[in-house]
Amino acid sequence: MTQQNTEIDDRGHGFVRSLGTIDALFIGFGAMIGFGWVVLTGDWLTGAGTLGAILAFIVGGVIMCFVGTVYSEMVAAMPHAGGEHNYLIRAMGPKVSLFGSWAITGGYISVVMFEAVSVPKTAVYLFPNLEQIKMWTIAGSDVYLTWALVGTITAIIIAWINIRGVKLASMVQTFVVWFLIIVGLMLLAGGFTGGTIENAEPFFSGGGAGFIGVMAVVPFLFVGFDVIPQSAEEVKLPPAKIGKLVVISVIMAVAFYVIIIGTTSVAMPASELGTHDLVTADALASMFGSPIWGKIVIAGGLAGIITSWNAFLMGSSRLMWAMAAAGMIPKWFGKLHPKYRTPSNAIIFIGALSAVAPFFGTAALGWIVDAGSPAIVIAYFLVSVGFLVLRRREPNMERPLRIGGPRNGGFIIGVISSILTFILFILYLPITPVSAQLDWQSWAMFGLWLAVGVFFMFRLPTGIKAGPNAEDELLAKVKSLRRK
Repeated sequence: MTQQNTEIDDRGHGFVRSLGTIDALFIGFGAMIGFGWVVLTGDWLTGAGTLGAILAFIVGGVIMCFVGTVYSEMVAAMPHAGGEHNYLIRAMGPKVSLFGSWAITGGYISVVMFEAVSVPKTAVYLFPNLEQIKMWTIAGSDVYLTWALVGTITAIIIAWINIRGVKLASMVQTFVVWFLIIVGLMLLAGGFTGGTIENAEPFFSGGGAGFIGVMAVVPFLFVGFDVIPQSAEEVKLPPAKIGKLVVISVIMAVAFYVIIIGTTSVAMPASELGTHDLVTADALASMFGSPIWGKIVIAGGLAGIITSWNAFLMGSSRLMWAMAAAGMIPKWFGKLHPKYRTPSNAIIFIGALSAVAPFFGTAALGWIVDAGSPAIVIAYFLVSVGFLVLRRREPNMERPLRIGGPRNGGFIIGVISSILTFILFILYLPITPVSAQLDWQSWAMFGLWLAVGVFFMFRLPTGIKAGPNAEDELLAKVKSLRRK
């Protein structure tokens, strides 16, 4: 293969197929189990009550299952790196594809940046003297040089692992996910042996606003199953099986979060939840009667950070590679490493953003979550609509995994997914009393990222129709314009 081929290959050829069933499944599941379950569980319980929080996650999980089912058919039909990019360009053309792909790339990068800030926030509980050499204060949060450098150095290491190849990244992912599963089982055992059902009261609190407040974070926490499609060209499995793994990973994540919420709620009375910063860790320590168990949960939180961070760096870099390969964004992002066959420039770009994030302090955590969530939902909505378009316009398209049976079951699933994701996006807008309340910093980050995407949209050549040849036509036209 020539040096030129290491930059932009046709239709994604050039990646190494090295991921098996467990590798792909754990990439998706691990992406959905980040850091939030360690620090946010207390907020969920106080905001909606035990059953209210569990119900919010189940409802949010059902929405994600519908979206995941749509994705399962799409990835089986189009198993190319870049996921959403491929589905949308075939269904609705280059401009919509760029907008949707850019939106979810922003969502992915927001998770990567979130984890870069989460690492030092978690580490400070293990090493209380970590905060040294104060630099500045942002939104009431003091930022220390030694604290920030922990996140920055971790960002460099994770980027280096991903540049070295997807197999190495997946090996790290698999090992850490197994540890996460063990921590989840320990919490479950603690709930049965040391918890009391009286502690779980009140079962419902906060009314509709409390329920919506918990459900609003679900897209950010559950985003990750769609990382599997981003790496489809690196999975050595039949397309239909790749699609099934998408849905299985969502079900696993729902089960994990329900277990965490349930076991934490029975560990201590609701009145004590607000006095703990890492309530899940303190819950296990309380149930087993030793602080060492809390340290193990914190280690599980760090494990969740690594799995989520690793998976989203993989997914976002492949999406940027796919957009660059189609001529949608600068071709610099389309370079594959000559030895490791990974999108190295895209990884370096995203790694640099995550390396800078810790210098904004812990205040950035909330801003990043709220900026990424609506961007993710926009992409899910567009993919759901694209699914419906392809079902109508290309009924005979080869679909190794056809959801909903031979009749209209699949179309109904697509309609439900479209409606639910649209409603979910509406919940972010400040138009109802129960809307999720986002800070102006979050809207600024969200708006700035989408504005850049719109700028790239208007630079695309016109006259290219949606269809199976849309990407080839776009790339040919872009190359023609560059020569001129």
